[in-house]
Amino acid sequence: MNRPLVYLSVLVLALLGAAPTGESAADAPDAAGFETTVQPFLEDACLPCHNDRRKRGGLNLAAFQSVDSVARDPNLWEQALAKIRTGEMPPEDDPRPHPDTLAAVTRWIDLELERVDKTAVPDPGRVTIRRLNRTEYNNTIRDLLGVDLSPADDFPQDDSGYGFDNIGDVLSVSPVLMERYLLASERVARTAVFGPEPRKPTLERKNAGPRKIVESTLVPATYDQTGLSLPNAAHVTHRFPVDGEYLIRVYGGGIRPAASEPVTFTLWLDGREVASQVLDPEASASFSDDQQELGGKALDFRTIVGAGDHWVAVSIPRLYEGLPASYDGPNPSRRPPFVWPEFKLPRKDPTPERIAEAQKRYEENRARVRPTSDARVGYMEIGGPYSQPTGPSPESRAKIFVCGHPRGGHVAGCATLIVGSLAERAFRRPVPLAEVSRYAALFRQARQHGESFDDGIAVALQALLVSPDFLFRLEQDGAGPTATAGAVSQHELATRLSYFLWASMPDQALRTQADTGSLRRPGVLAAEVRRMLKDPRAAALVREFGGQWLQFRALENVKPDVEKFPDFDQYLRMSMREETERFFERIVREDRSILDFLDAKYTFLNERLARHYGVPGVAGPAFRLVQLTDPNRGGVITHGSVLTVSSYSTRTSPVLRGKWVLDNLLNAPPPEPPPNVPIIDEAAIGASATQREQLEAHRANPTCAACHRRMDPLGFGLENFDAVGKWRIRDGSFPVDASGALPDGRSFSGPAELTAILAGEREAFAKALTSKMLTYALGRGLEPYDRRTVRMIARTLPAHDYRFSGLVLEIVNSLPFQMRRGVATP
Repeated sequence: MNRPLVYLSVLVLALLGAAPTGESAADAPDAAGFETTVQPFLEDACLPCHNDRRKRGGLNLAAFQSVDSVARDPNLWEQALAKIRTGEMPPEDDPRPHPDTLAAVTRWIDLELERVDKTAVPDPGRVTIRRLNRTEYNNTIRDLLGVDLSPADDFPQDDSGYGFDNIGDVLSVSPVLMERYLLASERVARTAVFGPEPRKPTLERKNAGPRKIVESTLVPATYDQTGLSLPNAAHVTHRFPVDGEYLIRVYGGGIRPAASEPVTFTLWLDGREVASQVLDPEASASFSDDQQELGGKALDFRTIVGAGDHWVAVSIPRLYEGLPASYDGPNPSRRPPFVWPEFKLPRKDPTPERIAEAQKRYEENRARVRPTSDARVGYMEIGGPYSQPTGPSPESRAKIFVCGHPRGGHVAGCATLIVGSLAERAFRRPVPLAEVSRYAALFRQARQHGESFDDGIAVALQALLVSPDFLFRLEQDGAGPTATAGAVSQHELATRLSYFLWASMPDQALRTQADTGSLRRPGVLAAEVRRMLKDPRAAALVREFGGQWLQFRALENVKPDVEKFPDFDQYLRMSMREETERFFERIVREDRSILDFLDAKYTFLNERLARHYGVPGVAGPAFRLVQLTDPNRGGVITHGSVLTVSSYSTRTSPVLRGKWVLDNLLNAPPPEPPPNVPIIDEAAIGASATQREQLEAHRANPTCAACHRRMDPLGFGLENFDAVGKWRIRDGSFPVDASGALPDGRSFSGPAELTAILAGEREAFAKALTSKMLTYALGRGLEPYDRRTVRMIARTLPAHDYRFSGLVLEIVNSLPFQMRRGVATP
């Protein structure tokens, strides 16, 4: 028996367990504890509402009259344990059991669930054969061939299930998608072999997006001199199709004040200053005594840009410099001139000291009054490419032509070697020679029709890219009369691992471990996981898993009301997403504790976001690590991204925010609301009643009370943050009340105290994050039999000091990740 097979046998035995020869005392259920502690509790606190007759909430506990009921339905007991611990049960209108009784009952259930998990027959479940989603397709093409075309951007949008867009059950294949596969395969194959085809220049208009520029004659004491965070700048994200030279045409808007210096526009690319130009300098010079209309005037910037998505911004730097000493506004004919008010004595306690202090502030503010220009960036046009590289890239050549090139010395058998190498990497498994020959035959047919060697390789490559073995992640079932579980193959395990951490194909190092049968050896798999987490490709885990778990990907679809939130613009939206991405990246890169998600006292800010949060001392567009001193900021629940996506466009929503916390942080997602739920009076919020009062009236409905009893207080704790994450102390005409009381009796006031409570929910958070990440890693929704895996992983995390790598390693070594249930065959 060879060594790899020995390792596999040991793993299977360890995961499935040997048949028991007898039940030890430690494995026996605690019947005495059930009879003396749990059963009396059920009869007094639970059965009056959950019996054969009432079945409140659809739950009947009448059958749970013995200790064996835990083994029959451990998931129901786990749910009961969670509701008892959080105080949701018994209901608030029922007498509360003594704390000692509650502690004894929860401890018994917890220990019994742990015993059941150890003795239960495991089920790894099955993963539906699933296609690559759009991100996985793009990344796989990039890593397979060295071309970064992002062809899947032209594919139909992927559906989502269980919160993620890599779920096999929802990744269907439509006729439109099949057509796009065929088109993409030809484009990708020929680009990889011959280089990108020359593209005709195009011109696309990019609007600045919603923003509100408020005219003022008061110059701020400090401001962003780059102009990037001012509302008259413009920020867009644009996909540049290929490397090349591009035109960014900038159109001005607004009015330059009379007797002021010419207006300068600065182009930025990915936060880097590219160039500055004066808008119409000759006309500006002639407007020394008259104001200048900037609308319709344009500047052309030309610059080299790499292929891919880039942040393009245009700002007016040093907006408040070079303006005249006195000014009545940009359009005095439509507005009376500004008149500085006379000094008034303080109304309260007008002592000489207070009068002197008020006089000093008055003079300082008066000295700061200067004209402000309402010059702005109207919109942009991005055109190109006007020049681009020709021929295949050296990287593509090296990945494709493993034989013969670069000088074209193709010996006999080169084509088969090239096609075989491409097939093994594209299919992510060893490919027998007979299978390779079918694709190599396409090469020979092309040659017989007079095509060049490279053309023949492109034809074979195109066929590989439309094969189900490339488009789908296929796994083989073991044959047998029963649906037994079996370990996935070494290459299937490598593929699961790479698409989990990189959303892409295995690299050469990972394939080598699979080829030699070494991937499951002690220490090898752990070393590969740690290596992969340090690789730049692990950024895909942040964007794809983190973006959907924390929902910051949804920011691009959020549209806060411009009248209510005039400060929210495209730059702030982009900055919010960048903050959360960098925060997550640090946890992954530095292998920090996952508990940082709950209460970390650091974040990443640029000047725009720091001003929005009220954090001083951050200047410039670059993001940097910032230690937070405000007790009300900490953890992801105070990130602008989370606070914005969990709000409505016109107001905050304690319900949405509370639901977000329960679902994503506490592993307690509330059920969907029943039909015909009454809605709250939007017009009354902030005018005649507070949102809290509206929700309390809503919660008076018994149908709504059960869920809102725990959900609403969590949202109330975040009410000091408005719908775009900015701190506030008033909501309309009412002071903000950010206090709350949880069903278990714990109370808090404000975000700092709420965060402290959440930080204490380590076990619930460990289960929540494990459930989310396991769903993403497997590409399927979790079933009742998976709760055992979730509980076991969550219990091991303290031994890893809650390190991020510890969670990933436990998932990678878990039963459902390592194995799959087979299908019974006749």
